[in-house]
Amino acid sequence: MFSIFRRKNNIRTALTPTRESWMRKISNILTRPGVDEGIWEDIEELLISSDLGSLLTNILIDRIKIKCAQFDKPEVSVVFDMLKQEIVEIIGPGRDIVPDNFGSHPKRPLVVLVVGVNGVGKTTSVAKMAQYFKDSGKTVIIAASDTYRAAAIEQILSWGNKIDVDVISHVMGGDPAAVAFDAVEAGKARGVDIVLVDTAGRLHTKSNLMDEVKKIKRVISKVDEDAPHEVILVMDACTGQNGLVQAKSFVETVDCTGVFLAKLDGTSKGGIVVPIIHDLSIPVLFVGTGESISDIAPFSSNEFVQDLFS
Repeated sequence: MFSIFRRKNNIRTALTPTRESWMRKISNILTRPGVDEGIWEDIEELLISSDLGSLLTNILIDRIKIKCAQFDKPEVSVVFDMLKQEIVEIIGPGRDIVPDNFGSHPKRPLVVLVVGVNGVGKTTSVAKMAQYFKDSGKTVIIAASDTYRAAAIEQILSWGNKIDVDVISHVMGGDPAAVAFDAVEAGKARGVDIVLVDTAGRLHTKSNLMDEVKKIKRVISKVDEDAPHEVILVMDACTGQNGLVQAKSFVETVDCTGVFLAKLDGTSKGGIVVPIIHDLSIPVLFVGTGESISDIAPFSSNEFVQDLFS
């Protein structure tokens, strides 16, 4: 119970740098005597400073202007309520990849392929998800399919030992798809709930490495034709708009179903969540909210917006 309560507050804590960078701008807007042309410039500065990007910022402002036109003299606070609601509508309600009735689901294990570029914190994010699912009462296996990086296997084995989760691994330089295949077979034989497949970080421009991810998907489907059931893209919140270019290539190439946004606590531009969901057309499923293994939170649009503006 304590860990669940803690996670609900972690998003608010992770958004502290963003909120602090907004405080002066929000105060300036709220102290305006009314809605005039200058308020739109202030809102534009507020949103762009949080990395929403100019295109999405203009979309939001245009929508709010249309709504404001229905009022004679709208209060500034009403404009902010409209802004919050528009952001909630853009990012959607979020999604739980493990429903409450999963225990009786015939298609077990749930196979989750985890992808991303180098240096985004992918392996640590895999360990955080494993711990999160364990805390939720699920059984987990991790596939150490990052066989390229020198310390990758050792790193995920170390995490497995710390959180008491089995890790299926081969030798360094081995076939990543074979590791994933063995892990899914083991998960099926043991009646495990979830198999997390950690893959090597790869540049989106390297077609041979992107093809390797496709191969892993094909091999996994030999055990379960519907697998992988989820393909989660790990993104570094600190890379902001630059990370979106890389992300789009992953989404187009390997059909990503959701995002794990790592290092949200390390940036003052937490608004990047909004263009990620808008531009990629996939939900943010989890956010990394700190360095501890328990610093992970399922994403909720309402909580995110309230924590961002509070």
